[in-house]
Amino acid sequence: MTRKIPTRLRRYYRVMDGLSIQVKLILSYIIIILVPIVIFSWYFFNQMYSSTMREATRSSEYMLEIEKNNIINKMMVMESMAQIVASDRYVTDLLTTTNEPSAAELIQFNDTTQQNLLNLIFSNPTISSLRIFTSNPLVPEFWPIIFKEERVAAKPWIPKVLEQGETVWWEIGENEKEITKRYDPSIIATETYVMLLRGMQQYNKTIGILEMSVRLEDFFTSAFSNVQDPNSQMAIIDRNGQVYANKNSRFSKEVGIGEIKNQFAAHRDNNEDSFSFTYNGQPYLCIQTYIDKLDAHVLNIVSMKGSVSAITRWRNTIVAATLILIALLSVISYFLHSLILKKLTILRDSMKKVRKGDFQVDIPVSGTDEVGELAFHFRQMMKKINELIVEAVNRQASAKEAELKSLRNQIDSHFLYNTLENLKMMAEIEGQYTLSDALTSLGGMMRYNLRWTSNHVRLQEEVAHIQNYIAIMNIRYNDRLALQLEIPAPFLEQEVLKMSLQPLVENAVKHGMSSDAPISELLTITIQVYSHGDQMILVVQDDGSGITPERLRRLNLMLRMEDAEYQEMRNQLPAAEREGSGIGLRNVDQRIVMYYGKEYGIRAESKEGRYTRIFMTIPYLILTGGCSDAQITDRR
Repeated sequence: MTRKIPTRLRRYYRVMDGLSIQVKLILSYIIIILVPIVIFSWYFFNQMYSSTMREATRSSEYMLEIEKNNIINKMMVMESMAQIVASDRYVTDLLTTTNEPSAAELIQFNDTTQQNLLNLIFSNPTISSLRIFTSNPLVPEFWPIIFKEERVAAKPWIPKVLEQGETVWWEIGENEKEITKRYDPSIIATETYVMLLRGMQQYNKTIGILEMSVRLEDFFTSAFSNVQDPNSQMAIIDRNGQVYANKNSRFSKEVGIGEIKNQFAAHRDNNEDSFSFTYNGQPYLCIQTYIDKLDAHVLNIVSMKGSVSAITRWRNTIVAATLILIALLSVISYFLHSLILKKLTILRDSMKKVRKGDFQVDIPVSGTDEVGELAFHFRQMMKKINELIVEAVNRQASAKEAELKSLRNQIDSHFLYNTLENLKMMAEIEGQYTLSDALTSLGGMMRYNLRWTSNHVRLQEEVAHIQNYIAIMNIRYNDRLALQLEIPAPFLEQEVLKMSLQPLVENAVKHGMSSDAPISELLTITIQVYSHGDQMILVVQDDGSGITPERLRRLNLMLRMEDAEYQEMRNQLPAAEREGSGIGLRNVDQRIVMYYGKEYGIRAESKEGRYTRIFMTIPYLILTGGCSDAQITDRR
């Protein structure tokens, strides 16, 4: 099944066929140069980009690791301080008092216990406040540490802290600077804090809530530092998805808190430690780390604009250098090809002159390269064409001369025909019917030989001529010849060369009737015809004495020899064998080759003492036109 070529591909082929060899060579050079450079550049810049991303990732991971360690250390310090406060006996005694404290007790608590707590806070300057909230109505408020629990009753983290008991709960959110002014909403000032929250219990009963706060800027120092890398920004995302970052930095203004939140949400489900994204046409890299106790993610977003710009500059430089190189090589190739293809152009122009009929054209191209070799063979071809033209002219002249001779023979043949008719009539009057039949056959042979209007005849005409020949030869051999025809009727219209079958039959009679054979022995000559593909095979077989294998090999060899070799080999034979050197078969073979081609001709086959077969292969051509039934049914 033939594959259909797509229309676009066929159009491409037509365009390519219309281009000159010079253009095709230049295009091939461009492709040969461009394709490896493109592949190499793609691989090189891909590796460079990957290396840049890995380097940026490692650097960011190192920064995040340092920040994470600082955060964990701060959390551990705060948890230790919270444990110290929750374990203070004076604090727990105050929170669990069942009697209203006296003034002396309150003064003593303020001067000793509360002062110790304040000193603990002051020893860690990052801690903004330490507050204890109690629901015991007998405990008065001691600013800035002891407060009533109703002040934080509305806080969303109260249920979770009460549920956790003494387990620390971390919260990021807004909180009041001055809790004493909480009852006046108009003057409340809030800030964002990281808060440690835990319940204070005694005998599994909550006696208070401990709050220790650190300003967000003091807790995440790297994220809110004024000394920042302009190409990166740290951000914190809490458990509620709230993003905290330095809003005043240039980076935050370029990307925006909202975009950071959206990108984190889009990649959070993939559990990726790092991911890249593009915003406003600029590439960014985001690396994150998770702080378990705080239930928050710390992100470092890095702008890859500078790194990608450097890679892009390198890429553009290589592309520009490649284009300049290709342009330069194309110009050089164009002039070099012009010199190389100049000979081919001359050869092409010479061929055009030959096409117009100028067979004496001179080809001024020499050399040992491919074009020079092509010019040499073209000159040889023109020489051969001129020789063939001369030969054709001579052959045509010979044909005309033969035609004139044939006309003269036809004029002379009337006398012979009339003479044979008179002799035939005299033989019939005298009752010599055998002689009359022989004269009839001889007349038919003469008419067939002398009437040469065409080189081709129907097979039935050639067979009739053979029948006349056998009839005459039977007079010589006393009816010892038998002709057997195995020719299907459709083959009788087959085209054969005139007088091509008689030499085969004559050869069978000459060599089949051995001199030492008995007088009564009958020689049967069989003519078979069958088709094989587009060829027709005629077989002339006799059941005579056959020939030896050596003579058979020599006969087949001499059929296709050159004339000089044939004459040399024939002269080397003994005089007795020269007549059996197949000169008649050779002439028939040469005629068949001349008219039909080298794939057709004569071949001999023999079995000494049994038979000799001559195979004649010719094209299957019906003179009446078309293809007969024999071509279909009799092929084998």
